[in-house]
Amino acid sequence: MADVQPLRGIRYANETIGDLAQVVTPPYDVITREAQATYYARNPYNFIRLELGQESAKDTTLNNRYTRAATTFAEWRKNGVLRQDITPDFYLYQQLFTHNNRTYTRTSLLARVRLEPWSAKVVLPHEYTMTKPKDDRLQLLRACATNFSPLMSMYEDPQGRMRRLLSTYAADAEVQFTDEVNEGHRLQPITDPAQVVLFQDFFAERQLYIADGHHRYETALNYREEIRELRRHINDDDAVNFVLMALIDVDDPGLLVLPTHRLLFGLSSEALGSLNSQQLAQYFTVQQLDTTMKSDAMLAVLASSGEKQPSLVVVTRDQNWLLLLNESGRRRMMESGHSAAWNELDVAVAHTLVLEALLGIRAEDVTSGTYIRYTRDAEQALEAVRSGDAQATLLLNATRVRQICEVAQADDRMPQKSTYFYPKLMSGLVMNPLW
Repeated sequence: MADVQPLRGIRYANETIGDLAQVVTPPYDVITREAQATYYARNPYNFIRLELGQESAKDTTLNNRYTRAATTFAEWRKNGVLRQDITPDFYLYQQLFTHNNRTYTRTSLLARVRLEPWSAKVVLPHEYTMTKPKDDRLQLLRACATNFSPLMSMYEDPQGRMRRLLSTYAADAEVQFTDEVNEGHRLQPITDPAQVVLFQDFFAERQLYIADGHHRYETALNYREEIRELRRHINDDDAVNFVLMALIDVDDPGLLVLPTHRLLFGLSSEALGSLNSQQLAQYFTVQQLDTTMKSDAMLAVLASSGEKQPSLVVVTRDQNWLLLLNESGRRRMMESGHSAAWNELDVAVAHTLVLEALLGIRAEDVTSGTYIRYTRDAEQALEAVRSGDAQATLLLNATRVRQICEVAQADDRMPQKSTYFYPKLMSGLVMNPLW
């Protein structure tokens, strides 16, 4: 199945940089314009200059953020700011973080993984991609020929053997630091030839599920095809056939998925009027909730309900409802054209039965953001309704990791904003050269 190999990673030189927390960043897709400016000001060697360079009104085809990234990358390598490891290594990468007053540790293996088309069923996706992010990442790949940040992927290991083995490297990790949001990071190269072979044999029997990084995976496939067409032929072991991944056990207790709630706005009075107990009862068992209920209490009720059946909470200015999928709703979901695994997703039920069937919001409306905004903060969602900034909100449970795998196995794709793996992988720890 998966061809997982060590790499000669490119990394910051500790003696030059000192505190890695001053130079690493989150991945490009969660960096705001304000954060980008902060990272630029923080340190002249901050990774933002490679991962997401600033644009200028004077940019041209020969001088733009991609060409500047390539120039900076070459200068840093020449001047010893970045160095390539001498031997091909795997890398333990551990993240220690807190969420809702609970402490987590997430353990991953950084490696390069052979690119396979979706049709090969070796690497499985769970969501669709959009053109704009892929175009951006492809231009960066063309300029720098390097994977600057890893995709997050998952694998099955019911006994947890790989996670336990990797954890033995954590205590004395070569790289240990705490970042700006007080999350801990540990990185340790694994050079033992016996362990390298063990890891390769382990993954040769497994499929991988992309958790986060679909755009970068498809970009890597597109870049490989460009290089193949340019050269007419590439060898099987050519670096362009691989992409950088962080591989995580699906049962890792630190593999945390957060929910993303839906804020509704711009609805006609007729559409908004369809959010009433009678209409909702077509597809749900409807339970009215106290309008004074706090967000934490709502989420607790929702979580309890979600353990038994697909559920969601609908909040308007005047009413709060807990909705539990009923038999009529299940029959309607069976007409979705999707897999049984997809039909059991809370987010799929919300999109199909509330957004589409009751409110008439089409798939293209969801994609364009015409009527929907997103937030991971339930209190913020409720406040938006109270203040009139939103007409209604849909509170959702987090999608379970196993559900993600089941949808991927069914060759299906989840609705937009169905998963948010927390925290993101850090960019700038290990880079994978494609030469």
